[in-house]
Amino acid sequence: MTTREMTVREHADTARQFLQASDLEFAAGDHLQAAEKLYGAANHAVTALAQQRGWQHESHRAMKNAIYQLARESDDLSLVSGFSTAEMFHRHFFHDTMEPYEIEGERPVVHQLVARLLALLDLAPDHIEV
Repeated sequence: MTTREMTVREHADTARQFLQASDLEFAAGDHLQAAEKLYGAANHAVTALAQQRGWQHESHRAMKNAIYQLARESDDLSLVSGFSTAEMFHRHFFHDTMEPYEIEGERPVVHQLVARLLALLDLAPDHIEV
């Protein structure tokens, strides 16, 4: 059985949905699931851009390479530090490593990262896979 690859738009939409779900889960007190959704939002945003540009994105190494390339392209090194922050939330999901003040202080960083990444997408109808 083969699986269909998500489109660029679907990755972008999923990133937005995960940000919203993360906020709701943090508000409900489920910080582990919320943290993973926050990381997932960043990951889907990077995947959308990498896929749109024809870059590799199937591994963690490929995602890291993509975020560094995006930072060079946009002359915005905060993309790299923002993705590193998202990775902190991913580790938190598995190991419960973050303190409440860290979670509150770092959540906006990932929200800003996702917003900046999605702003780099070319979502004109003739550039979207169907």
